[in-house]
Amino acid sequence: MSEHFSEQKKIWEQQSEKVKERFPERKDPFTNLSGIPIEPLYVPENESNFDDYAEKLGFPGQYPFTRGIQPTMYRNRFWTMRQYAGFGSAKETNERFRYLLDQGQTGLSVAFDLPTQIGYDSDDHMAEGEVGKVGVAIDSLEDMEILLDQIPLDKVSTSMTINAPASVLLCMYIAVAEKQGVPKEKITGTIQNDILKEYIARGTYIYPPKPSMRLITNIFEYCRDNVPKFNTISISGYHIREAGSTAVQEAAFTIADGLAYVDAALESGLEIDEFAPRLAFFFNAHNNFFEEVAKFRAARRVWADLMKNKYKAQNEKSWRLRFHTQTGGSTLTAQQPDNNIVRVALQALSAVMGGTQSLHTNSRDEALALPTEESARIALRTQQIIAHESGVADTVDPLAGSYYVEQMTDEIEKQIREYLDKIEDMGGAVQAVEEGYMQREIHQAAYEAQKRIESKEDIIVGMNEFTTDEETHADLLKVDEKLEQEQIERLGEIRANRDQQLVDKRLQDLKETAKNPDENLMPHILASVKAYATVGEICHTMRDVFGEYTGA
Repeated sequence: MSEHFSEQKKIWEQQSEKVKERFPERKDPFTNLSGIPIEPLYVPENESNFDDYAEKLGFPGQYPFTRGIQPTMYRNRFWTMRQYAGFGSAKETNERFRYLLDQGQTGLSVAFDLPTQIGYDSDDHMAEGEVGKVGVAIDSLEDMEILLDQIPLDKVSTSMTINAPASVLLCMYIAVAEKQGVPKEKITGTIQNDILKEYIARGTYIYPPKPSMRLITNIFEYCRDNVPKFNTISISGYHIREAGSTAVQEAAFTIADGLAYVDAALESGLEIDEFAPRLAFFFNAHNNFFEEVAKFRAARRVWADLMKNKYKAQNEKSWRLRFHTQTGGSTLTAQQPDNNIVRVALQALSAVMGGTQSLHTNSRDEALALPTEESARIALRTQQIIAHESGVADTVDPLAGSYYVEQMTDEIEKQIREYLDKIEDMGGAVQAVEEGYMQREIHQAAYEAQKRIESKEDIIVGMNEFTTDEETHADLLKVDEKLEQEQIERLGEIRANRDQQLVDKRLQDLKETAKNPDENLMPHILASVKAYATVGEICHTMRDVFGEYTGA
């Protein structure tokens, strides 16, 4: 056994003991159903090329993190089971959150309606017909207070899928925590805050790229000083994949976007190790099980190499690619929706086997409507069955050493790097977005995938093969049409009862600050939120200064 390999193994053993002191292992001993002991880690003890193993795989919790970012992974604690929810009013969504927490969910994930996502209030003519339809309507701090009522923000981690107005919603969350008596330093969670992905794949942007990047780096700086446990961005491949990309494109374009945020933060004067440890990622999981596992492993390895060797980060936490996974919404079919339960289980298993830190499992009826309570419970139970009944979490990275998995990981890494080199030659992700390069690549991949489905080269069970004549879609969740008017009326009451002079002053201060590119906007957004200025009013104030983005 080589000296280098032995040294790395000893470091892993020491790291594992430290973790176990803080979080004891879930079982003692771990065995399978036949009583065979399960070791915490398996390595090629009988192979000769140990140095190659240490370089490409290493040990869990050690560079290059191919085998996971924690030395013990799930033997001590499972991933966070963070079901995505949000519909209708803040009150209805609060009830769903509390139901899911009662069912064993361990983190919240908030979906916002379309008007909130693009910075419009519910009474804006642009919001007509969309209030509360694809997520919860949040207009003011009062809505956020209702949304988080009786949810202890010092104990529950919250992820918010919000991008262009991320600064506003984060400030609302901070303000609610303060009202609960929870200091900013203690709140945990994630804001998506990934605007480049919006230009590439999704379209819920507000401002042009330059001021949008300013807002993001302002958040990095503010959270470094005030909210140190909150993840300031979730760099998202999920929506890139939903738009039709391949697994390689998803990983490559997501990492390219991540590098653009790193560059922007460095240009703003931040040091790499001041913000990089709080960067998080968000990936999709599709049906090709081994490809997905290899994608996650390759992405970790590429990010670790770039952070360590290109950006010279000294803090090992800066090298770790931490990620949330959501199963693939675009893979779900409206035909035979119960088949989606099986798809979701396979996808969730790939995320777990790939080393995810948190996971959302889609519900069987999401191709048709927002999930019912029963569907959401089945989706959560899917994760719980994987965690408690499958045994896959009893050892770290059980697929490592598979000839197929390692070859696939190497090939995906190679293709990711080829894309990154192309994007760097173009001047980086922002330039590539402005030139429409990534958009064209995704559109072509989506076109090719659709052709394979239509020709039946790719079989989608229940849709283009193994079909039935009759489809029944009972018990779908429907948002009450009265909700929109009720939300507008409540918003009118908030405006009538607040201190309008204070609101006007806070918004004017924000406007003046927005004109000065060297000032941080976050304190002024927070002050506006606390005065009960609305999402739309705050976003319109910045629109007046920054303008609106109209597309590449």
